[in-house]
Amino acid sequence: MIRRIRTDERGLGSLQWLGLVLLVLVLVSLVPQFRALIDAAYEGLVGKNQIGPDGEPAPGVLMRGIIVAVSSFLVFVGSIYFINFTNLGKRLAFLVTGTAFFGFMAIVGLLYSLYAPRGLRPVSVEGLNAFQLRILPGALMFGSLILFAMFVNALSRYDSEIDAAGK
Repeated sequence: MIRRIRTDERGLGSLQWLGLVLLVLVLVSLVPQFRALIDAAYEGLVGKNQIGPDGEPAPGVLMRGIIVAVSSFLVFVGSIYFINFTNLGKRLAFLVTGTAFFGFMAIVGLLYSLYAPRGLRPVSVEGLNAFQLRILPGALMFGSLILFAMFVNALSRYDSEIDAAGK
């Protein structure tokens, strides 16, 4: 049975447009001529990756890390959401993508908690024992498990709403 598209599922929302713009930016960055322009704009925005006079990294290093983390999250999770959006619709795509993402994060937190890095440790974590190294990944795992359960519950409710509307 073909269901009608509701008004809230027509067209692209702001997140979908942002995903498209980022996708085009990624594809354009593969062309060497455009990559030089993007590099020049980026260095003008955050500065070069240099060490300051006091031996600390320049502020551009922090900005580079923030930009890379946010853009990678938007590109990777956003592209999966966009693919699901084209096949499932806005609401179901959000629920499926959220369920998959938080399930993956729970597994990553579990694996990192079990197999935390061994060997030489950086100076910044020198005083931490084996248990203290696992506190943050454990918190990530439990938080992701809670959000995973919430998304699975929302998927179940969505499925029961669709079944009730179809019968």
